[in-house]
Amino acid sequence: MNNNFKSGFVTIIGRPNVGKSTLMNHLIGQKIAITSNKPQTTRNRIQTVYTDMDKGQIVFVDTPGIHKAKNKLGEYMVNVAEKTLNEVDVVLWLVEPSNFIGAGEQHIIEKLQRVNTPVILIINKVDTVDEKEKILEYIDTYRKVYDFAEIVPLSALRGQNTEILTDLIFKYLPYGPQFYDEDTITDQPERQIVAEVIREKALHALNEEIPHGIAVSVDKMKVRKGKKIIDIDATIVCEKDSHKGIIIGKQGSMLKKIGSNARYEIERLLDAKVNLQLWVKVKKDWRDSDFLIKNFGYRKDEM
Repeated sequence: MNNNFKSGFVTIIGRPNVGKSTLMNHLIGQKIAITSNKPQTTRNRIQTVYTDMDKGQIVFVDTPGIHKAKNKLGEYMVNVAEKTLNEVDVVLWLVEPSNFIGAGEQHIIEKLQRVNTPVILIINKVDTVDEKEKILEYIDTYRKVYDFAEIVPLSALRGQNTEILTDLIFKYLPYGPQFYDEDTITDQPERQIVAEVIREKALHALNEEIPHGIAVSVDKMKVRKGKKIIDIDATIVCEKDSHKGIIIGKQGSMLKKIGSNARYEIERLLDAKVNLQLWVKVKKDWRDSDFLIKNFGYRKDEM
């Protein structure tokens, strides 16, 4: 037993679209959380695990973005994110590189005032800043509004400065046991990851309005007898009949595109050939229905 082994839970928070999932995927070295440039991409808490047998184990809890809720799904997402702050050992807060602290950031600062957890501020997307001295200004702006444990400028997309981040996290973790064996990368069930990959490909392919109103359920996932082929049936659920038409596309072209993009990635994840069948169903206002939210994998006990 390594007496210097540290272990603990770390949450990544920030406004929607600031790069939380990109950062987590980069730190883990594998894609688990789906990414897109549309808000509300992450809807569930996703636990991923980083293990360094010399230093310790970090369990990352990726949460939905903290924002002002507009419906039941929104409320659920915000509650999950805020509840997590008190349950972890370190909070990573991602912000855009800017001198301006907007209403969304102020809202997060108010939430952080109520927790005793050490907070590491991450100024992400520094690769988009031309004048490097500007970054010092941004650090100064944020330093004045909250007593951060550390402030780290980095680029999650380019992997700039990310290696020092894991060392800083270990600095604040308690000494403790290994929670997962060293091969574990996520606690997400395979079906959930498959559903999220399909949703990601739909987010990428569809225009602005529709993605918020879609969910994906995996109805069947079965390995064919004697063959390394997995048959997957999944349904994309949307809120309006007009959306259904757009998701299917002219002569099924959009659905084919989503399906082939998803299949390619699922095959890489599962290391097997995949036969993916997609359907589209309309369930009006599912985002305001407790039953349907639970049905699509959003856990009621976290609401």
